[in-house]
Order: sequence, then C-alpha cells, then structure tokens
Amino acid sequence: MANLRANAHTVQAAAGGARLLPMVKADGYGLGAVPVVRTLEELEPWGLGVATVSEGAELREAGIRRPILVFTPARLAERTAFARHDLRAVLDDPTVAAAWDGPFHLEIDTGMGRCGIRWDDAEAIAACATPHLEGAFTHFYAADTRPETVREQWTRFEEAVAHLGRRPALVHAANSAGAFRLDERLDLARPGIFLYGGRAGPDLPAPLPVAAVRATVVSLRRLPAGATVSYGGEWSAPRPTTVATLGIGYADGVPRSVQRRAQVLVGGCRRPVVGRVTMDFIVVDLENEETQVRVGDAATLIGTDGTVEITLDEFAGWAGTISYEILSRLGARLPREYITA
Repeated sequence: MANLRANAHTVQAAAGGARLLPMVKADGYGLGAVPVVRTLEELEPWGLGVATVSEGAELREAGIRRPILVFTPARLAERTAFARHDLRAVLDDPTVAAAWDGPFHLEIDTGMGRCGIRWDDAEAIAACATPHLEGAFTHFYAADTRPETVREQWTRFEEAVAHLGRRPALVHAANSAGAFRLDERLDLARPGIFLYGGRAGPDLPAPLPVAAVRATVVSLRRLPAGATVSYGGEWSAPRPTTVATLGIGYADGVPRSVQRRAQVLVGGCRRPVVGRVTMDFIVVDLENEETQVRVGDAATLIGTDGTVEITLDEFAGWAGTISYEILSRLGARLPREYITA
C-alpha cells in the first residue's frame, strides 16, 4: 500500500498541492474501499468519492468520518438516506436543488454529455445557487488522450460557475489525467485510476504498481503433440510439452478475451495462456523448458516475478479493455492481501 500513497502524493503535487477527493467507488476500484481509505488517511484528504449511497454507507459503518460525496445525481426520495449516513449529494436538477436541505455539489456538463446541467444553461445553473451549495465541478471526458479538450472544457466551466453569482467553497475538475493537464489551481483534485496503478494517459508519468494478481498452480500435465486443451479444443500442443493449470478464471475477473493473447509469469518466465479461459481455471504452456514449477506454486497474472513484470495496462491491453475494468471486476473469491510496507 506504500505505492498507493506514493501515487497519491504524485497526483497531489501535479495538482499544485490541492487537497484530494480520492475516488474509492466500486470498492476502491476492486481493491477494497476501506483499506484504501485508511491507507490514504496520511494525506488528509478533504473527502472521498463514491458512486452510490450504499457505498457511502459502507464507509460510514467502517468508522470513516471524512466527507463522502456520492457522484450519482441524487433524487429527492433519497434525502433521508443521505441524512442518515451523513453523505454529500451531487445534484444536476434545479427542482431538486431548491428542495435539498443538506450540502451538495453541482455537476456542470461541459462536454461529457452524461450527467450535469449544461454549461450554457445559465438560468438552470443560477437556480441552483442555494445556501446549501457547497461545491461545483465538471468532468473531463478526454484528458487522457486529447489534451486540447481540457482547456475547452475549463473555459466552459468558468463561464458556468460565473452564472452562480458566487463561487462555491469547493471547485473541482481534475481527474487523474486532468491533474497533470490543467494549469489552474483548484480546491480539490479527484484522482482515480492513477492511485491504483493504471496509467492516466500514454504521455503522462507512469504510476507505481499497486495491485498484483496471482493464482495457484493446481495441476501439472505432460501432453503429447496434438493433445487439446480446454473447451472447444481450440488449442492443441504443437509439440510434447508440459502445461500448468491455474486456479483462476472468469468468475474471478479474468476476461475470456485474453485467451490466445495473455501471458503469465511462472517460475520467473513469461508463459502463454492456451485454450479457452474457463470459469475456474486457465491453462499455461510451460513450453517444455526446464522449470522448477510445482503444484502449489504461485503464478503471476499482474505484477512481478523476479525481474520480470506484467503491468496492469499490459494485461488490460490483452483483454482489449482498460485498466479500470480489470481492477473493478476482480472477483470476491480472490483473497485480498494488503502489504503495508
């Protein structure tokens, strides 16, 4: 967890020292929201970002007392639940804002096109400037790959905030990539994927690795040339070889799309995944090389083994997806082990 803290320090420095509002939704991007929050406490973040009331309630039940901002726009019917768990709301409806009697942050849509009041709807924005308005924010939609969009969205956001008549106490816009792209010093920065070891952009600094995913070798089998492996018999041994079966599969978050692409570290070497990924197992070709692999050994899907590494983003690339999805889909069957040093 030391790398998690180091990544938080890096993104905070990039954001000009702004206080952090770490995104810990989806159970801390699959790593465990409560351990993540406790690890980040050293940085004294302003608060924590979640997606749902239930995620906020879980943190409260764990004794977390910092402000918690729920980023799914709230409905009036949820007001009691917000009050019960002492949660901050995100609002994007003037009617709801007029009736909301707790602190809220106004979401302004400057190009994401998902939630929020459009930046050019001056009347609706002004109607949300109630005494309970604590913050205003926008979300950069392409700060990772299209840096030029950051300036355009920021200009729109400034225009929108001016419609409020008064600047809220907390103004925030920078996600992980935005923290590196945006020159303006804001009240809060909202890092997400960079904290957890995923790249915020191809040209941006690489984070330190945070998560490793490992599985146990549950079987070793000697196969003759032509022997098939896994459902469909789509892979057959091109030569006599030894294969290792690992106790991990798509029920644990290994996408089926990595088959025929992914590699795994076994015995300090990269070995190809062969055959279809199944619910509980994947199979690795040890390629008939000398090896000391034994049943019960650990194999690494993401992380390091000796001097060899498979990064989170490399694994995501094999799956044809992004690092966010790989982390957030790690299954509940996988035990989490937290290393504090």
